[in-house]
Order: sequence, then C-alpha cells, then structure tokens
Amino acid sequence: MGEPTGSAASDAASTAITAVWRRESVRLIAALTRMTRDVGLAEDLAQDALVAALEQWPRDGVPDSPAAWLMTTAKRRAVDHFRRAATLRRRTDELGNALEEIDVPDLDAQVDHIEDDVLRLMFLCCHPTLTPDSRAALTLRLVGGLTTVEIARGFLVAETSMGQRISRAKRTLADAGASLDLPTGAERLQRLDDVLAVIYLVFNEGYAATAGADWTRPDLCHEAIRLSRILAGLVPGEPEVHGLQALLELQASRLHARVDGRGEPVLLEDQDRRRWDLLLIRRGQGALSRADQLAANGRPVGRYYLQAAIAAEHARTARAEDTDWPAIAQLYDVLASSAPGPVVEVNRAVAHGRAFGPEAGLVVLDEIAVDALAGSPMVPAVRGDLLARLGRSADAAQAFRAAAEVSANDGERRLLSGRAEEVESRMSKADRSVRRTDDSGSTQEEP
Repeated sequence: MGEPTGSAASDAASTAITAVWRRESVRLIAALTRMTRDVGLAEDLAQDALVAALEQWPRDGVPDSPAAWLMTTAKRRAVDHFRRAATLRRRTDELGNALEEIDVPDLDAQVDHIEDDVLRLMFLCCHPTLTPDSRAALTLRLVGGLTTVEIARGFLVAETSMGQRISRAKRTLADAGASLDLPTGAERLQRLDDVLAVIYLVFNEGYAATAGADWTRPDLCHEAIRLSRILAGLVPGEPEVHGLQALLELQASRLHARVDGRGEPVLLEDQDRRRWDLLLIRRGQGALSRADQLAANGRPVGRYYLQAAIAAEHARTARAEDTDWPAIAQLYDVLASSAPGPVVEVNRAVAHGRAFGPEAGLVVLDEIAVDALAGSPMVPAVRGDLLARLGRSADAAQAFRAAAEVSANDGERRLLSGRAEEVESRMSKADRSVRRTDDSGSTQEEP
C-alpha cells in the first residue's frame, strides 16, 4: 500500500500534529524559555514551529521524529530572531550551539540545579513578583497546556480578563529579569508551596475537567504525577512533597474506572474497583509512607498529606460499602482546621453525610457561605445527593438541575441531569403507589 495522498495525507498530518503538540508543547516551551530567557518569546517561537508544521507536514509528510522537528524549527526561529537583534549577537552563537546538540542534555554540574526544563518553567511561573492567581493561571497556560478559555472557566472570570492576566504575568517576568535557572537553596523552598499548588491544579484539571467534552484529561494527570515525582527527588526532606505525590498517584489509580465504555462519568461509589491501577496505588502508598517517616521525625505535614491519607482509605477498600467513612470524616475535620476552605467543606459534608447520615452532611453544607463557590456545580450537586438520600426527591431533583445548569463540562452536565431524572422517576413511582381513599372509606392501589 502506498503513502497516503491528498486529503488522506492532510488528515494524517493533522492528527500527528495534534498528538505531538499536546504531548510535547510544554517541554518545547520550557526548553525555549531556558534558551531565550523570555517566556513570552518562547511561547511565540513554539507557536511559529506549530504553524510551520501545519504548512509543511501535509505537503512533505510527517517527519520520523516530530518532536525533534518542532524543537529544531523553533530553535532556528530563535536564531533568526536574535540575528535580527544586533545587540544580542552573542546569544546567536549560544543558540546555534544548542541547535547542533538537540539530543545532548544540559551538563550543568551544580548539585542544586533543577534538571527538568518543565519543572524549571514551573518554578519560574511561581516567581514571587506574580500574584497567586497569576502564578496559577500562567502555570496552567504554559505547563498545563490549557487554553485561555479553559483557564477562565476554571477561575470563573471572563476570557478577556484571563488573557490580560496571563499577558501581564509574562511582562512582569520579563521586566523582573526572571531566569529559568532559578531558584536554588532558600529561594526554592520559598516558592515550594506555590509549585505544589500549581501541580495540584494541573492534576485536578485532568482528573475532573472544568469544561469541554471529556470528563477527564489523563495527559494532564500523568504530567502532574511526573512533575510530583521529580519534585520528590529534588526536595526529599519535605513530607508535603511526598504527600502530594501520594495523593496524585492514589487519585490517578481510579482514572480508568471514572468513565464507562462510552466515556461517560462514573461516580466513586459506582466504580468497578477491579479497574483501579494497583501499581499507582502501591506507588502512592510508598510515597505516603515516606511522608509518615518524615512526620515521625518532627517534620510538619499539611493539606496534601491529609488528602493523601483520605485517598488511601478509599484505596484500601475493595468494596464501596466497606469504606470507613467515620475515619474519612475525621480526617476531613483535621483538614478543615489546618487548611480551611469551601472546597474542603463540601467534601467534608459528603464524608459526614456518609458517616453520620445525610442530615449531618447538610448541616456542614449549610455552613458554607452562599457565594463561596458561586458558578460551581459542587454545592448543589452534593446537596442533591444528600437530599436524595433523605428521600426528598423533588428538592434533590431541583438541586441536581441547578448544578447541571452551571456545569461547563458536557459529561458532568449529562450526569447531573441524569441524576435529576432518576430521583424524579423514583418520585413518580412513589406517587403512583399512593393509596386513594374512596367515599366509603375503603382504600385501593392507584394504577
């Protein structure tokens, strides 16, 4: 069979470009940032390489090494850019050497050096000159590969506002002369909390996508896990680093079971636990054990360790009905005291509802400020579940529909609408079974 021609070749090239860009764009931008010292320029050069691929691959065929082709093209664009800037001719020589050594890793001898370009980029995105929201948004854009629209939905702000925030963050880094070679020593530890937070954000976007057609984005989960493992090797004495790795490994073990054969969402209690990834569970338990050892030696633990301990309770239970919900509720109580927030409270409401009855869950849920998670389906979805467990079908259906209305994820919206229909169906059956009293005082079953 010959090579594909015409539209077939174009389709094959488009598929290859989409796949390689989704897989390699973050590493490409990170490497270019290290070379150019300008994150905005790096992103532009990566986009130029993408445009070149869109123009050339349908015509010339997909190269044997698509990722290397993109890197080579982007580096050539960088060389051209600096050649046009006479004051930066020295940088041209440096980039020219880098172009000849595409497959040669950095040979920096510093023990305290971050060896992974993507992780370096993440530390750069967490530069102290940026606000916390800007750090997270920029990391999700450059490291997580999310679009501005997706990030805006996640932050519940307008797309234009988020675009401006990301652009300002890039300019701030450029004006501050922020370098990808930083940080080291004490400065790295100062940024560690922010790095942990953005790795967690990237994972969460993959675990439960805020928008789009897919319920999960496993590629983001795997990238976050990879980064957490690198970070655990980089900062081995911090229990929270191991706690984060444990949390991500344990949560990711459920990814295959979180969707059915049609890609529709499956709730935790309905998942086939035989599909959970035992290797990831073992890795997560190992990371949690390392955090335990550090904690036993007096190192403080925090939100990621506690969430990992909660995930471990689920992971060690073969059947949903055997889950130790009182233990999980107790862990959420500790988490709420050490790292309070509305998302923690929503999950605490779920745990209390399962451990002590739905009324107890509603008590926790009702304490959350009305506008704390406005625009998110979390509160009405949990309220619907608790009300359904109480048998208040009409109220539960109303809550599920309210949650579906604010969800931006197609699968989640279908799930919530389906739950509303389910409780309404149960309510209708109950109505049909009501006995009707006739004039003589006798009773009979309604059809």
